[in-house]
Amino acid sequence: MSTTKIGQVLESSPNSILIEVSETSIFETHKKDFQIGKYLEIAEGNLNKVVAVIQNIKSNASETGLKFVIQTQPIGYIENNEFNRGAALIPSPTEPVTIVDSTTIDLIYNSNKNFNFPFGKLVQNKSIDFKIDANKFFGKHVALVGSTGSGKSCTVAKILQDAVGINSKKNINTAQQKNAHIIIFDIHSEYKSAFDLHVDEKFNLNVLDSDTLKLPYWLMNSEELEALFIEGNENNHHNQVSQFKKAVILNKEKHNPSLKDRINYDTPVFFDINEVFNYIQNINNLTVYNDGGKTYLATLVEPKIEFNVNQLWNVINFEESTANSKHEKLGVKVSKSGGFNGEFDRFISRLETKLSDKRLNFILNPKKDDETAYKTEDFGDILKQFLGYLDKSNVTIIDLSGIPFEVLSITVSLVSRLVFDFAFHYSKIKHLKDEQNDIPFMIVCEEAHNYIPKTGGAEYKASKKSIERIAKEGRKYGLSLMVVSQRPSEVSETIFSQCNNFISLRLTNVNDQSYVKALMPENSNAIADILPNLGAGECLVVGDATLIPSVVKLDMPDPQPKSQSVKFQDEWQKNWKDVGFEEIIRRWKKED
Repeated sequence: MSTTKIGQVLESSPNSILIEVSETSIFETHKKDFQIGKYLEIAEGNLNKVVAVIQNIKSNASETGLKFVIQTQPIGYIENNEFNRGAALIPSPTEPVTIVDSTTIDLIYNSNKNFNFPFGKLVQNKSIDFKIDANKFFGKHVALVGSTGSGKSCTVAKILQDAVGINSKKNINTAQQKNAHIIIFDIHSEYKSAFDLHVDEKFNLNVLDSDTLKLPYWLMNSEELEALFIEGNENNHHNQVSQFKKAVILNKEKHNPSLKDRINYDTPVFFDINEVFNYIQNINNLTVYNDGGKTYLATLVEPKIEFNVNQLWNVINFEESTANSKHEKLGVKVSKSGGFNGEFDRFISRLETKLSDKRLNFILNPKKDDETAYKTEDFGDILKQFLGYLDKSNVTIIDLSGIPFEVLSITVSLVSRLVFDFAFHYSKIKHLKDEQNDIPFMIVCEEAHNYIPKTGGAEYKASKKSIERIAKEGRKYGLSLMVVSQRPSEVSETIFSQCNNFISLRLTNVNDQSYVKALMPENSNAIADILPNLGAGECLVVGDATLIPSVVKLDMPDPQPKSQSVKFQDEWQKNWKDVGFEEIIRRWKKED
């Protein structure tokens, strides 16, 4: 450890230590070490040392020249030749201060065997490999933030590549596939290229987009169904919810008779949405008449149709007539009692529009390879689809770029909720055997502010509730989050507050800087001031997975995600290029 004294302690507290450097010559000699974010070593008694990070530097004129006062924040201490986090030891005034040398740095970063996952190089000392505790990193939610162009996508790709064993376009686990499970919500279709290896590398990548993703509507819970089909601001909203709920439950019972006594609104079993539509339309137009003590539907169909709820699943053309008046063709008195007299006209129009929207086929009309519909018995295959178990994929990318905005939140909600429920039930089964969940999952929420915002209307309710549930409860059941955003101040506070690890690249927005600093542990406040000045690819790493807050730079991922910015001036200076508009329009119209 360094023995060259460069100053002494003036004032000391658990959150701040003031250090005086009394000679200009000393300051000039060690000027490269007196920089914001670098570390100093302070004696505490004869054997122990306190490590502090530089926050601020001021100079004052004196009779003998300039004196320098350095404000630092204690981040840890060395006791019995082992580095510990925290401020349990506080040095007294007059204690000597020295520069942190390579021996101390090595002790800080290499003494704990749990910190064995490579995570780039220290920016302040590029000869030192920065390592983290991977169990605490992947097992305790991660927040990764940074402004546009700071290198977020490359940082995410590199971390995940290291986790699943991809390096220089090679799969280092070709001999035996590992048990990693990562699901990426990719809103800009960037990450496929980062995990798409040559077939010889035997790395299966599971990519699901609006054409290949199958999410049958009958897997939705009550909130997701109502978010898709029911407007929350209409006067008869309560009647819509009541009758839609009744129709869904009755239709689930119809198609799953063996489960009839156990079915509720949220039970994930098949029901026919077209039959539910018929039911709503029929009760909206319902007219009936009595004959011989029985009630019949008021239609001109022969034979007469006796009123029964099971008849309402079919298309029925009712004969209109003024309520309680005699119908001239039927020759009987008809009644609209029991119906809703046209109250659901707008509701029916909206249902019809949704059901005919081909963009929503992956939800409302998904088909198996044999062109048949998914039924209750296919639940397992649907789960395996995005858990990566159909083709044993370590990484599943759910490409949200082609998902219509109106169902983006529902898609995120449904997938993340099903993954949570799978993890929950699997964990419970393992707990009964006195075992732990042995197939943990991480969900990566790219551009999270787009579907789990801090504020927003009912359209975000479903996704926020599902992701917030994972943030609060997921770790108990082997499910963790990596929340990625360029606007952290616009992301749900509930989710960020549950993150135990923070990776921050350059942040230029003042509100985002303040928000992230407030979320970080107290011993990171000083070093967090560097956020607007970080270079491309440099990031501040703090949290449970790191011994001390550090500024590191990761290697570039290989292969890279498709997130590079277009070089405008370079392209503008080239000769005019013609465009194949026909090809673009064919893709636009999905004719290919």
